[in-house]
Amino acid sequence: MTDGPALGSVSETSLRGEWFLGVSIVTSLIFIAFPEQLFRHLSHPFWFTIIFGWLFAVVLGSALSVVRHADRLAERLKEPYGTLILTLAITSIEVMAISAVMIHGENNPTLARDTLFAVVMIILNGMVGLSLLLGAWRRPEQQHNLQGANAYLGVIVPLATLSLVMPTFLAGPDGPHPSAPRQLILGVISVGLYTTFLFLQAGRHQEYFAADSNHHEPRGDQAPPRGSIWPHVILLFAYMGPVVFLVEQLALPIDYIIETLRAPTAFGGVVMAILVATPEAISAVRASVANNLQRSVNIFLGSVLSTIGLTVPAMLVISRLYGHPVTLGLEHGDLVMLLLTLAVSIITFASGRTHLMQGAVHLVLFLAYVLLIFQQP
Repeated sequence: MTDGPALGSVSETSLRGEWFLGVSIVTSLIFIAFPEQLFRHLSHPFWFTIIFGWLFAVVLGSALSVVRHADRLAERLKEPYGTLILTLAITSIEVMAISAVMIHGENNPTLARDTLFAVVMIILNGMVGLSLLLGAWRRPEQQHNLQGANAYLGVIVPLATLSLVMPTFLAGPDGPHPSAPRQLILGVISVGLYTTFLFLQAGRHQEYFAADSNHHEPRGDQAPPRGSIWPHVILLFAYMGPVVFLVEQLALPIDYIIETLRAPTAFGGVVMAILVATPEAISAVRASVANNLQRSVNIFLGSVLSTIGLTVPAMLVISRLYGHPVTLGLEHGDLVMLLLTLAVSIITFASGRTHLMQGAVHLVLFLAYVLLIFQQP
């Protein structure tokens, strides 16, 4: 008798808070009905700014809503399942975004590489630095489960090296694009290692990704809310629907900037990375400020792992299906920044404790990455 009214009130409150779903649906219908009229005058700076800003804001807002419902699921399902849902949902958006730009663009073989690199830099430097800095602002130290961080980095380091470093020194017969056998090997390795990690995370070693039992300082956790998880599951997929379509529309102005206005080729990757990383960054920073560093670690390390482990095979498959070559190997300063970031990340999470200085170091590395974008040879 008590479950019915409570569920009804929760549903009414939830529906009132889902007004942005209407915005994303209406925006999708407008771009379905008037595509030529909307994209005809992209050469005019004012109109271009309106279209790009409109699409970017709606896609980002929908992605934030996806994260919001993934967070609700995380509260009910607990770790590691909650964070796993979040990272898989955001990675799906990333794959769709990169695929849309790759398919529409005529000559952007480095888009997948630039997006992967940008995601790694934004998360492992920007997101980690901000989370550790703000989390340590109110307390001397924060703790996380060392075994979980080691498990993440133990897969991230080889996957990042094989995907973004090794191709630089093993160019295929067509130049920097990896040959078909190497693409197959890299895809199998990425999927295989990520699948193995999922069995570890969701199977016999779930405790690696939960808060350390030796952590005596009270965290910002609350009692898990009651109620069905299905409304959040349905709304999560409902928000992802418009994202699939709108990110394809966003590919058109991005392609215009890169190919017509001769913007740096990394621009498309940075835009995609911002769309992917911003929602998770907000969730990770909130968890760290609430003294739940373990959830932050699961979010940003899990996001990097899923991005490399799932996006690389997906991009290689799309490359073969649509005949769009991909260049994966990093060069020059980008290569040094990736190796430096991986090394500093290993040091940061090596003790199971974090403090303010570590956050500051990661933010400095992020600033160096931003400056490098404008200093490409």
